[in-house]
Amino acid sequence: MRRDLTAGPVAKTMLLFSLPLIAGDMLQQLYNVADTLIVGRFLGAAALGAVGSAYTLMTFLTSILLGLALGSGAVFSVEWGRRDLEELRRSVFSSFCLIALITAALTAFSFAFLDGILRFLQVPAENYALMRAYLWVIFLGIPATFLYNFFACLVRAVGDSAAPLVFLGLSAAVNIVLDLWFVVGLGLGVEGAAAATVIAQYLSGVAMAAYTALRWPQLLPGRRQWRLGQENLARIARFSLLTCAQQSVMNFGILMVQGRVNSFGPAVMAAFAAGVKIDAFAYMPVQDFGNAFSTFVAQNYGAGKPDRIRRGMAAAVGCAAGFSAAVSAVVFLFARPLMGIFVEAAETEILDIGVQYLRIEGAFYPAIGCLFLFYGLYRAVGIPSMSMVLTVISLGTRVALAYGLSALPLFGVAGIWWSVPIGWLLADAVGLVYWLARRRSIEAALTAAGG
Repeated sequence: MRRDLTAGPVAKTMLLFSLPLIAGDMLQQLYNVADTLIVGRFLGAAALGAVGSAYTLMTFLTSILLGLALGSGAVFSVEWGRRDLEELRRSVFSSFCLIALITAALTAFSFAFLDGILRFLQVPAENYALMRAYLWVIFLGIPATFLYNFFACLVRAVGDSAAPLVFLGLSAAVNIVLDLWFVVGLGLGVEGAAAATVIAQYLSGVAMAAYTALRWPQLLPGRRQWRLGQENLARIARFSLLTCAQQSVMNFGILMVQGRVNSFGPAVMAAFAAGVKIDAFAYMPVQDFGNAFSTFVAQNYGAGKPDRIRRGMAAAVGCAAGFSAAVSAVVFLFARPLMGIFVEAAETEILDIGVQYLRIEGAFYPAIGCLFLFYGLYRAVGIPSMSMVLTVISLGTRVALAYGLSALPLFGVAGIWWSVPIGWLLADAVGLVYWLARRRSIEAALTAAGG
């Protein structure tokens, strides 16, 4: 189902468009949550820590491809808003070639430097073999991640946010079934959990590509568009690479924090692994809402509707702030039961560490909600470099404070947890100051677009 973001009630249109994105991302988290639950319950704390640490690494690697796809999606949305199908098809071809090439290089790099990556992450000896075995299989799914995210971003750019949800739901169900079969039934260990995830990823990637070809053939380039025009490629590269850099920096910072977490031993690793899963479900919806907001702004920018963009900004802030505050309250109050989903009651040390993490970091979800809106806004109005700046501020602060505060006896591992919201708040402040300083020139550009 396609939704026209340039018409209809502003808040309702954004919310309805965002709901499939949110549901889809929730389902995507099931890939790793299923691994975490099954591995934690049937393979023990060491395997849980290994899979959790691997998840952080894979989030970083796949964020490169997601960033490229999101950046291209912003270009696709503007061209769709202008109803310029010829230019849209050229952009699709250029983007596909660019991201496919980077995917191949990323896959080769991951296999070639696997042991070096594990040493960089300071993986404890008791987790090393398990994490290596898991990653050796999971790296095979990187091309599938490219297929799914590219075609999902393409159809979302034209207002179809429901189809990616359908295929992701199917693959999530397959992943859970295969997880249970491979790990519990066949006793394949962490390699079985990884194989289940990879098979499900290829199912969603291939299905998403096939759906796009059958349902949206007008978006795909014909022979006439099979050329890499310098101007078109440069524009795609500017948006894609900057958004990719933003996503990569964000997740590389998280990866460096993971390395510091690992240095505190298996219990902290396991607690952090479970806490990150809860985070994903807690604030992923507002991240997806930020991406929906970005598509909304980009389409209306291309259609020349500045007033609609201004009303969308006000509605987006209200929705994101309200949701994030509610989720923060739930996570703070129910931190221990939430940790208990992933960790056995007997593992009291892991539970206590995880509860501490959630009550410190989870209290500040409204800050990350606002930051996601800033990312989406600046990407949509043609200033992806500002999204990059905010990411560097947020993650740079987080990494510096994670290592600095955790080295102090007063804080210890809690210093890592406190570094997260401090980074969010600082980036929010910079994003707001920049907006207030540049608001008139940005709004003038929007008015000019409206013609």
